Amino acid sequence: MPDKTPADINADIPAASRRIDGAVHDSRRHESAHKHVSGEALYVDDIAEPAGLLHVQLGLASRAHARILSLDLEAVRRAPGVVAVFTAADIPGDNDIGAGLRHDEPLFAEDVVQYHGHPLFAVAAETRDQARRAAGLAKVEYEDLPAVLDIAAARATGTLVTPPMTLRLGDAEAALKAAPRTLSGRIVIGGQEHFYLESQIAMAIPGEDEDVLLHVSTQHPSEVQHIVAHVLDIPDGAVTVEVRRMGGGFGGKETQANLFAACVALVAKKTGRAAKLRPDRDDDIRITGKRHDFEVDYQVGFDDQGRILATDMLFAARCGFAADLSGPVTDRALFHADNCYFYGNARMASLPLKTNTVSNTAFRGFGGPQGMVAAERVVEEVAFATGLDPLDVRKVNFYGTTDRNVTPYHQTVEDNIIGPLVDELEAWSDYRARRQAIRAFNAANPYLKKGLALTPVKFGISFTFTPYNQGGALIHIYTDGSIHLNHGGTEMGQGLNTKVAQVVADEFQVDIGRIRITATTTGKVPNTSATAASSGSDINGKAAQNAARALKARLVEFAAGHWNVPEAAVVFTAEGVRVGDRLLTFREVVKAAYMGRISLSATGYYKTPKIHWDRAKGQGRPFLYYAYGAAVAEVTVDTLTGEYVVDQVDILHDCGDSLNPALDKGQVEGGFIQGMGWLTTEELWWDAQGRLRTHAPSTYKIPACGDRPRRFNVRLVQNSPNVEDTIHRSKAVGEPPLMLGISVLHALSDAVASVAGHKICPRLDAPATPERVLATIERLRAQAAAGEGMA
Repeated sequence: MPDKTPADINADIPAASRRIDGAVHDSRRHESAHKHVSGEALYVDDIAEPAGLLHVQLGLASRAHARILSLDLEAVRRAPGVVAVFTAADIPGDNDIGAGLRHDEPLFAEDVVQYHGHPLFAVAAETRDQARRAAGLAKVEYEDLPAVLDIAAARATGTLVTPPMTLRLGDAEAALKAAPRTLSGRIVIGGQEHFYLESQIAMAIPGEDEDVLLHVSTQHPSEVQHIVAHVLDIPDGAVTVEVRRMGGGFGGKETQANLFAACVALVAKKTGRAAKLRPDRDDDIRITGKRHDFEVDYQVGFDDQGRILATDMLFAARCGFAADLSGPVTDRALFHADNCYFYGNARMASLPLKTNTVSNTAFRGFGGPQGMVAAERVVEEVAFATGLDPLDVRKVNFYGTTDRNVTPYHQTVEDNIIGPLVDELEAWSDYRARRQAIRAFNAANPYLKKGLALTPVKFGISFTFTPYNQGGALIHIYTDGSIHLNHGGTEMGQGLNTKVAQVVADEFQVDIGRIRITATTTGKVPNTSATAASSGSDINGKAAQNAARALKARLVEFAAGHWNVPEAAVVFTAEGVRVGDRLLTFREVVKAAYMGRISLSATGYYKTPKIHWDRAKGQGRPFLYYAYGAAVAEVTVDTLTGEYVVDQVDILHDCGDSLNPALDKGQVEGGFIQGMGWLTTEELWWDAQGRLRTHAPSTYKIPACGDRPRRFNVRLVQNSPNVEDTIHRSKAVGEPPLMLGISVLHALSDAVASVAGHKICPRLDAPATPERVLATIERLRAQAAAGEGMA
């Protein structure tokens, strides 16, 4: 028998018998994981400092709202090591770093201070310590003005930072009047500090003429580029922003990096020396925006079976002194105030209130979590009013698949899988039996009380600002077969670079080791959108795939002509490139293409299809698709102290056909813990002077290792690819899992309700700190003793 050629052998191998290293849908470690744990990963503060680097410190206001009568900086200028001091008067362009087009957020306060910690000036010195000490020498004379610090005070003034929005479906007013039963209430939902591992930081290196290079920890390099250009009054093209990685972002580096980047760019261009600004953690927390806190007023009409017939909800948000992203954040709160439930008749309105606090900003979920918390409170209220299990109320109100499937913003839900997903989780977690066992435990234990809750998630994927739903990529192939990949997304620990590299490796059928992932830079891929809205893989993966396919088409066309075979006979496989009866290495084909003068570089572009939105009408299709999930949480509460532990959490989450199950599972776990922290231990507190008192790890409690669930079970939904043509039919996973943490809030509520025999809705607000849990327990006991509020 004659020896087989490589082509013959390759033809005999089943297509699925050898997968490339790092193929899509494979679990693969994060491309920088080994660097993270060993300390080799380079962040902005690890970049070698250029000779002559200046260190910058901000001088901050000590009033929440005041007129600046005088600003004496002579002592600052004379301080040891100080090279220069900068105020608003030194800005050559616009004194504005605000997101969007509102121009309401100055780099440095000029005449009026708007919040405690408002930057007044910047000092540049030879060392960081000298800059910090000098900044404290400023003498400022103020005329205090009335300060609006919380939502209640802001409601009284009625001043908004951006126009509100209202969504309407059906006739909520008439349906409420006609409903067999109605109730109303208010829920208070706290904010959240991002607490990224790497603080805000920026380093600017001046170049020739107008050029400046910026290394910034930002999720939105193009916006930083745009803001810096306007502050310096130079073209966008003169500013290059580079981001290799961030030590976490969570939305806190979408707009908040603008201040730090603009400040160092100003110093660098004015002095001709490189400049770096890394604030202390205390200053970082004081200066930067948080997740918006809300007060939500709701009315709901329902029947005895727990079916919701109408809702009317008003979302009042503390937005801070400037608009920032409060408009889209409060919009998205309305978009998710239905969660998984069909309301039939709904009116939902936002109230983005101006306050003399730091301007709140994007945070993982972008208003969606606050909307969902309100939705789940409504369901809980109905469950207590009807005496039904909250899970049964949830199920009877789930969106349908062929009817009862239109949202309050008039998008039809076309990919609904929440019903079978919850059924699977209910069975897997043994929800019904555990609920009975918990009731028995509570009856036998006077002080320790357990609670159990299953809460679902439906989260819309896409930027609600339609123009942001686009992205680009750049791929070079070198003659040795190595591949240079650059895209417009930013890596903040979520594994975006790994997923995009997997996509490119899959297109060329090469091992992922060939792919060289490079720092995101505005000099390679321009006009990019923020890495936010859970869209990083969707947009940048598709853009990179587009670029790879353009190059692949060139290579196929060349190979067909060069080796005289039909284009259909040129196939990229895991073993190599099959060209007719030849089996060539990828490198051989690339080298031949170069010799044949074929371009080995291509850009790729993608824009999300189908979406459209009319904000004035409150109607459209803001989302391409929805990601779903559900979680069961079990807790134990000490009713004498309000302290609690999370005993067990079971999660089933929808990632479509996951690009990388290991990374996605990690996102689910991390998102859940962050959501749980927001709703339990993380509390922001301002004093009567507008000073944020929870501005350090000693006063602001994020979840620690001991706070994680004692038993933590996470599964991804299987055999449920995205119905939309997303990148390899996957689904976004950045934000949706955070809202799984709502299950812990409701498990705590269930435990608290047991002290009154589950006859009174606890109305447990967030964050459910031990103090708030204990106060709610004591209130319920008093109400039960007085016979008040019994369902």
